[in-house]
Amino acid sequence: MSAPDDPAERLRRGPKLDPAGPAFWDVRFRERYTPWDAGGVPAAVRDLLAREQARLRVLIPGCGSGYEARAFAEAGHDVVAIDFSAAAIDAARRVLGEREPILVFGDFFEFDFGAPFDLVYERAFLCALPRAHWPRWAGRVAQLLPAGGRLAGFFFWNDAPGGPPFGLKAGELESLLAPCFDRIEDAAVADSIPVFAGRERWQVWRRHRQD
Repeated sequence: MSAPDDPAERLRRGPKLDPAGPAFWDVRFRERYTPWDAGGVPAAVRDLLAREQARLRVLIPGCGSGYEARAFAEAGHDVVAIDFSAAAIDAARRVLGEREPILVFGDFFEFDFGAPFDLVYERAFLCALPRAHWPRWAGRVAQLLPAGGRLAGFFFWNDAPGGPPFGLKAGELESLLAPCFDRIEDAAVADSIPVFAGRERWQVWRRHRQD
């Protein structure tokens, strides 16, 4: 039986909110119910930062608490970390400290970022979106990356219905990305947090030459 002050139980009993909207995520951050939050920087990201020579313009959609955003910024990259949840932005401010200016409170799908990016980093953003929004996500990522730009991060597979997290099915990511991207890295993840353990992979996709 859940304890009376269990945040998961309070959320279950509360109003049903749409995960496509910011209110859903505001409640979870304010209740400190964030089981997708690793509380640090995954090994694959540390490896990427260690081998990256060029200074990159990096976009982190759905940045949440901002651990990876801080890591990219501290490695010398030009980072934009965006989230449409005010509570998530508050959490990221605490993590980022003096690097707070990289934060943007806005909608990934609508915000005018100006210049394109060299790399879009994915962690628990796609799987937070209801599946009906996935084609729009793929199109937006392709729009923000020039030829040679990369989408890098963690992708979650799960055949179970419902979510979030909403899991990919076999072949689904390829259907979304292959029209505009080539997959250039694919590796197992050894340091997954429990909610993703055994069901996520680290992948990097490179943008095709644009017509």
